Amino acid sequence: MLDKTGKELYAERAKRIQDNIELKETNRVPYTFFSHFWSAALAEMTFEEAMYDYDRYNGAMRHAIDILQPDEYALTQIFISLGPTLERMDFQQLQWPGHGTDPNTSYQFLDREYMSADEYDDYLRDPTGFFLQKYMPRVATAFEPLAMLPNFSSLFYTKMIRATTAFANPKMMEGFEKIAEAGREMLKMMVGAIAFNQEMAELGYPQSIGGSGAAPFDHFADYMRGSKGAMLDMFRHPDKLLEAMDRAAYFIAADTIEITKNNPCKQVFIPLHWGLDGFMSLDQFNTFYWPQLRKVILMLIEADLTPCVLWEGDCQSRLEFIGDIPPKKAIYWFEKTDLKKAKDVLGDIVCLRGNVPSSMLTTGTADDVDEYCCDLIKSVGKGGGFILDGAIGVPDEAKTENVIAMAQSVHKYAN
Repeated sequence: MLDKTGKELYAERAKRIQDNIELKETNRVPYTFFSHFWSAALAEMTFEEAMYDYDRYNGAMRHAIDILQPDEYALTQIFISLGPTLERMDFQQLQWPGHGTDPNTSYQFLDREYMSADEYDDYLRDPTGFFLQKYMPRVATAFEPLAMLPNFSSLFYTKMIRATTAFANPKMMEGFEKIAEAGREMLKMMVGAIAFNQEMAELGYPQSIGGSGAAPFDHFADYMRGSKGAMLDMFRHPDKLLEAMDRAAYFIAADTIEITKNNPCKQVFIPLHWGLDGFMSLDQFNTFYWPQLRKVILMLIEADLTPCVLWEGDCQSRLEFIGDIPPKKAIYWFEKTDLKKAKDVLGDIVCLRGNVPSSMLTTGTADDVDEYCCDLIKSVGKGGGFILDGAIGVPDEAKTENVIAMAQSVHKYAN
């Protein structure tokens, strides 16, 4: 590769990824690099330092990519380097390294109810108004002044003019300044991340995440109703939940399309949390989960984007159903599902991604990893349509030699 320019390497790697998405056989299986705090650990940074020291974490990512030489990588700065902004917002849904957790302990999501069951009607009448005036103030202290906003959907003519008095409220103005301060901090981080992304592109490394989305059920179970609330709603308020998810599916897809349309990377990362084996029955999956997720997937595909769906946990019982999408248009990344079985069922429909076990990358040997990758490459990678990765990326505690063995295996066992 030393005799190739960064532009040539970029084109070669991007084509290798795209060809596998289109289920074409390539000269070798591609490897993609996704992690959370592993790059920081490699650079001997604490997780807390990674969240607050933008330049140093950019350097850590640069070092990791240089060692692994992936075909594509995730710009993790956008979900790691958030410490200063989270502080300015007084964000309530997360504890993060050094702020609620140990400096070397990853994020801890707080599973709470941020929307009550009797507020479905409020959401359905005016989703935007509900988010601004009720939901967002509960999620971050900086958004509390939004609760004082007028009901915009009721304003007209001179009534709209008189409504401007709400913005003269000192608490409102103070709140907006806190939001702006958080925005300026986020922009500061993003400027560095975008420059890093451009640098990596010039060196020949495409990005793997152009945007992100969610399953509508997860949208409510994770962030609004909480896991207990959403589970009970399937029995106590099924019609309201279904109607709300149908509305949310449109918003999720439309926003993702708008944000991603100018990004050269057209992959949309969709991590899934609640629709897997062991949480809901197959009947519930086909009622409350898959139809709404499929709607999001189809809207993204229609917009010429590539959904990259991370099926966390095991979903082997779902394989016969989730192939109901246009072929050669999506990536299914499986954490625990048997990839050989998935290849048998979905091999002519979607590109598969995964799934070197996190336990092996953390506690196994480089030889263990090499042998496992060899088996995946020769079986699941046969004929194309496969991207090698960890079961859920690279674990924070993964051994360096094991991650290197995974990255190098695609060259070692090339066609």
